[in-house]
Amino acid sequence: MALKNYFNLEEIMTARKISAAIINVSGRQRMLSQKTAFFSMRLVCSPQTAERQQLRADLLDAIALMEKSHSGLINTDSSSNLLTPPSSAVKAMYFEAPLYLDKQVREYMAQIKALVQVPDAELKPENPHLSYIIAAASGELLQAFDAVVSQYQQESEMEQLEVNLRQVELYQESCAARAESEAQTTELNQTIRQLKEAQVQLLHSEKMSSLGELMASIVHEINNPVSFIYGNLSHVEIYAQDLLHLLRLYQEEYPNPSKDIQNQIEEMELDFLLEDLPKVMSSMQMGSDRIREIVKSMQNFSRSDNSNMTLCDLHDSIDSTVLILRNRLNPQKNRRDIDIVKDYGKLPLVECYAGQLNQVFMNLISNAIDALEEAAEEKPDTLLKIYIRTELAENDRVRVRIADTGLGISPQVKERMFEQFFTTKKIGKGTGLGLSIVYKILVENHLGILQCESEPGKGTEFIIELPVQQT
Repeated sequence: MALKNYFNLEEIMTARKISAAIINVSGRQRMLSQKTAFFSMRLVCSPQTAERQQLRADLLDAIALMEKSHSGLINTDSSSNLLTPPSSAVKAMYFEAPLYLDKQVREYMAQIKALVQVPDAELKPENPHLSYIIAAASGELLQAFDAVVSQYQQESEMEQLEVNLRQVELYQESCAARAESEAQTTELNQTIRQLKEAQVQLLHSEKMSSLGELMASIVHEINNPVSFIYGNLSHVEIYAQDLLHLLRLYQEEYPNPSKDIQNQIEEMELDFLLEDLPKVMSSMQMGSDRIREIVKSMQNFSRSDNSNMTLCDLHDSIDSTVLILRNRLNPQKNRRDIDIVKDYGKLPLVECYAGQLNQVFMNLISNAIDALEEAAEEKPDTLLKIYIRTELAENDRVRVRIADTGLGISPQVKERMFEQFFTTKKIGKGTGLGLSIVYKILVENHLGILQCESEPGKGTEFIIELPVQQT
């Protein structure tokens, strides 16, 4: 009876659909906050009445969807496959400090509705509703959505892993009970080991697939408005220069303006405007370049591997991973920022599965960040640095070294670090799958080498070697 319950495919698929629905709805809330912020900016800046009317309708539709999703996440919603209430941790994130996400979302929706009601004649860039919307969508509200999505993913992974482990355990017991000879027992144990490996790989593949789909969705939502802004900035700069030139001609031809014009010049601080406007345009150009760079990195990281290997620039893969992890490198409330020190050699393109190597760099750099955070808790004055070095090794091989200045690893942990399900992290922070999958990707899938050099108190260094060509 117990086996029947744990192998009920309908129940397992329902649980997975619920988890996927929760993560999708949470991620959609995050994207809706960004979308409504862009629509709000366009509403205020649009000179066309028809476009403003359409934007008002679009904003109300988006907020209605955001309100429905918000209600569904809190109260559950059978139409969205949300059949179970959120966990106590998620409820705390919604209603308690420091996130107060429920309060933030409701205030954000109220500000959007208030902006929609502002008459066209009063729509100005300095509108307080717009200022609040932009600040929230790029600040605390965005961070709060990220935290909730991360929590949902973490809980989903833990629940799915527990189900998989219990399935394997029960399957092992049932096979052992039916074993009648030493040959049968050996064969069944081999089958169990293969099943366990397949389940671990499936779990990790689903996780990376969900992450890739989420990234691809975010990139798709951001790319169009960013391209619109980026493409028009050059025209705006030309228009602004033309207007400034025309203004200077007026000043030369009419050096003695009327009193009303003189008062307006003083009120708007014309001299400061002429000096500051080019700087503002330059800052906007730098900001749009930065966003395009982040979008490109997310596209590189979320690409999927097909059955064939491709030629990959390892430096691009490392840079994309570091850029995605930048938020974790920034200063936190309990530590300083973490420095990445790169020492890149001249490497050829490497024949590999690019998506799998992205996973390798993500796991190793994330582990280095975890090690430095633990070191900072014990010794606040610890040097927080991650060193990434690449070089060409002998026999047409490349070498990548990733080292941290953390507390190091004991010999006992070092012996078991590549075992499946072995972890020294706190419950909920590690599954024991990361390094075992890294080892499989490098050694089995790419005929490479993975070594670890570490001593307690002296940090840890992982050394990767890969052949330039696999054939």
